[in-house]
Amino acid sequence: MSETTTTSTAIPTRERRREVSMADVAAAAGVSGQTVSRVANGRTNVDPDTRQRVLDAMSTLGYRPNSAARALRSGRFRSIGVIMFSLSSYGNTRTLDALASVAAASGYSITLITVQSASQSDVSGAFLRLHEHAVDGIVILIETHRLGENELSLPTGLPVVVVDSSADYPYAVVDNDQAQGARLATEHLLDLGHETVWHLSGPPESFAAERRRDAWRSALEDRGCRVPEVQIGDWTADSGHRIGQALAQDPTVTAVFAANDQMALGVIRALHEAGRVVPRDVSVVGFDDMPEAANFWPPLTTVRQRFERVGEEAMSALIADIEGEGSEHARTLVPTSLVVRASSAPRL
Repeated sequence: MSETTTTSTAIPTRERRREVSMADVAAAAGVSGQTVSRVANGRTNVDPDTRQRVLDAMSTLGYRPNSAARALRSGRFRSIGVIMFSLSSYGNTRTLDALASVAAASGYSITLITVQSASQSDVSGAFLRLHEHAVDGIVILIETHRLGENELSLPTGLPVVVVDSSADYPYAVVDNDQAQGARLATEHLLDLGHETVWHLSGPPESFAAERRRDAWRSALEDRGCRVPEVQIGDWTADSGHRIGQALAQDPTVTAVFAANDQMALGVIRALHEAGRVVPRDVSVVGFDDMPEAANFWPPLTTVRQRFERVGEEAMSALIADIEGEGSEHARTLVPTSLVVRASSAPRL
């Protein structure tokens, strides 16, 4: 009877690299662990030369502070959540850029969650996901009517700032002064001698479109002018072109106020195609003052919104609330202004 012996050869595995500890940094820098902790937590009671020595050791060794442990000690995660409906909007992207800049300057990171709609389930789901990401506060940038309905409740427990919304919540709300801008645009055209002003509005579910539409109507009524039927677009140049084709066929149309620059661009194209010269035959005013507006033909008269300042005000208010320095929650309206260019002129 023979005996067979089998020998198994173990496949060597690569040893997992050990995480660099605070003690490793302390040994490399020749300081105590407490000094490393002070530097890692941004404390100021460290000699500048010693701080630099510790920072150099951290860089050389590849030390990464344990943010979770630091959050447990301080009660803050240095992270802010942003809930946004759309990244395609010019105003949203400019506002988000400002939010991120102020957050970074204040030592906070940004976690962005986009939602498909402003429904209860989508917004609540976004809040839940941000809770899982451990954020200190949330900025909401959704400008649809759904946020103004009573059945949509926002979870509590975190500081919140709402941007570009008429929502009635116990939070700070920051927005461009939409009504002021629409009134400036409408009164500008009336002051040029036009008997009335046609309005190309944004979609019905938009708070911004509603505020601009209401202010346009109010400005006409205050002057005793006829209020034409509102034309409803969807913020795109295509919708402006489609509606502009119909307006171009009406000889009584001599002034058009479009609720954003892109729709104004579509209107101008339609007027050109119909042989109606802008501004000789029809004056056109937009809203936003996007960078391309000065290069339309003719250069577009428009309302300038300060998206950067809205983002800065919103993030500053949220950080102040997080750090216990916030004032009473209020609505902040950032002023708009009229930029007069060559697309508007006195009525002949």
